[in-house]
Amino acid sequence: MPRGVDSVMRLSVLDLVPVRTDQSTSDALSASTRLAQTADRLGYTRYWVAEHHNMPSVAATSPPVLIAHLAAHTSAVRLGSGGVMLPNHAPLAVAEQFALLEAAHPGRIDLGIGRAPGSDPVTSMALRGFKGRDGTADFQDIEAFPEYLDDVVALMSARGVRVPLPPDLMRENYILKATPAAVSEPKLWLLGSSMYSARLAAAKGLPYVFAHHFSGQGTEEALRTYREGFQPNELAGSPQQPVTFLTVNAVVAENHDDAMRLILPNLQMMGRLRTGQPLGAIDLVEDAEGQRVSAKAQVVVDAGRRQAIVGSPAAAADQLRALAEKFRVDEVMIHPVASAFRDTDPATAPARVATLELLAKELL
Repeated sequence: MPRGVDSVMRLSVLDLVPVRTDQSTSDALSASTRLAQTADRLGYTRYWVAEHHNMPSVAATSPPVLIAHLAAHTSAVRLGSGGVMLPNHAPLAVAEQFALLEAAHPGRIDLGIGRAPGSDPVTSMALRGFKGRDGTADFQDIEAFPEYLDDVVALMSARGVRVPLPPDLMRENYILKATPAAVSEPKLWLLGSSMYSARLAAAKGLPYVFAHHFSGQGTEEALRTYREGFQPNELAGSPQQPVTFLTVNAVVAENHDDAMRLILPNLQMMGRLRTGQPLGAIDLVEDAEGQRVSAKAQVVVDAGRRQAIVGSPAAAADQLRALAEKFRVDEVMIHPVASAFRDTDPATAPARVATLELLAKELL
């Protein structure tokens, strides 16, 4: 929905459950649980978790498992996936997982779906492929992504899907459902960072989220293409006009210098990722400040710093308002990427919590 002169910005949170060098997976999950409770307490609209695989710095591998955990520790904030990478999963499995989440937490579940694998090719093969009888690998057809998307929507609905069977099976009305008695359905969003996703979301009449935090390129064109091509969907609960928001990396601290220090480990990690260097857990601030990065990685670091929301509370709030006005969105999803200083309790992420708290004071 385009941002109006008198509209109030909604803030949400994206969480990859980052793992610092001082943390175990259990520590990282504890820190993210506290972060979700902070978002819940402060009135953030939604809290989404990502799907990434085989990455030392990311513990968010299974959105439905994380959503169930976080929903049990929060009371009001919407919980969702940012997103489920549909080519990695059978549509029925996704539909069942999220229909059950909606049944357990009615009105609080978002299903954000993406087309990217969320990992490297080897891991994607392990997730999606298996050996057929002839010894060759068999994969879901990524070109069939639009059909898989339709399958998930239909399977989660109360009516289910009528499955055509051969006449000799004598079952003319075989109905397949994600749950036996669905009353409500998760809200479906399509995620992307390309023109493909913008066009598909418009054609399907779905809400659309642009991954500005990841690419930062083509945001304006993708949102314009989505809005101009939007076709309302007749399905119940579907928006009758374009609905979109975008994601952005953010670190907010009491002063600009601290914010710049706290974002450095994440920027360096992205520099290593984009230049094909070995990856590890996210450094603590003091360790990152002692790192030397390659010239190519430094280009990524500098670009990421310019693209992110970084600074004091007032400055960061101004940056967010400007971002929302530029892209005409009423909601922005914050991806809090602050690391931590040495001797921080590993089960906490105080700088990430502070980012949410300081922004809330300015904008909520």
